[in-house]
Amino acid sequence: IYRQVVIRLVVCSYLENIQESSSIKGSKMNRIFAYGDKVLLIDSKKRRYLTTLVEKGEFHSHSGFVAHDLVIGQTEGAVIPTTKGALFSVLRPTLEDFVLEMPRGAQVIYPKDLAPICMIADIGPDTHVFESGIGSGALSMTMLRYGATITGYEIREDFANRAKSNVRSFLGEHALDRYAIQIRDAYEGIDGNDFDRVVLDLPEPWTVVPHASRALRRGGLLVAYTPSITQAVQVRQTMGSEWIESRTLEVLHRTWHIEGMAVRPDHRMVAHTAFLTVGRYIGTASAPL
Repeated sequence: IYRQVVIRLVVCSYLENIQESSSIKGSKMNRIFAYGDKVLLIDSKKRRYLTTLVEKGEFHSHSGFVAHDLVIGQTEGAVIPTTKGALFSVLRPTLEDFVLEMPRGAQVIYPKDLAPICMIADIGPDTHVFESGIGSGALSMTMLRYGATITGYEIREDFANRAKSNVRSFLGEHALDRYAIQIRDAYEGIDGNDFDRVVLDLPEPWTVVPHASRALRRGGLLVAYTPSITQAVQVRQTMGSEWIESRTLEVLHRTWHIEGMAVRPDHRMVAHTAFLTVGRYIGTASAPL
């Protein structure tokens, strides 16, 4: 009897925890919009607009304007009318939405390449990454979202400030605790010798490969994002016997038109944007015993 009572108490406690967890998760996913939140407004023609809700704020378009106060207190999926009777669906922007719509000072790496970079670079929690060629911060933001800690070199202060502003805007102030950008040139060297990953978006990434050999720990990975195949070739040629598992790839993104059983590839696709080159650093081979 005692054993049955204990089992029953354990089961009840487990079910209560599950219900509480589900309740918390549901409340977070369905929480209402408040001032300071970012929202994505989508009109009837699927045009997308990113804005931040502020007191007495208004979003203006050719279809009229929407007072931010009308969005406050609503949940995702709400349909809000403009002053001219047009309708906007209101959603929380995903990281993909934000990357495509965020303020930028430099060309961003697009989502179709961001996810593969994080996969082939094996970005995860507590991964210490050296990044150079920060641009507007799209790649930084993605790696931080994966849990990485980033040391970045950027030669343009305006790009560095824009990147930090975008990171703060989407991920919050706390993300900057794992994000340190220095106004420096990676071509001249890298401080540190225990990075897990080196990720480069530079015109001449092969110039940084020798520095990466001294900055990476053994087993660490280098990923270079290069628009031109000749750039990728030079990266590969610079990787000597200290590097293994080297490969170069590109990602092509083709969507499909589906209307009932009538299906076909869309007429337009996001084809070439860049080549991704990855190699694994193993250091100087030890002499056999």
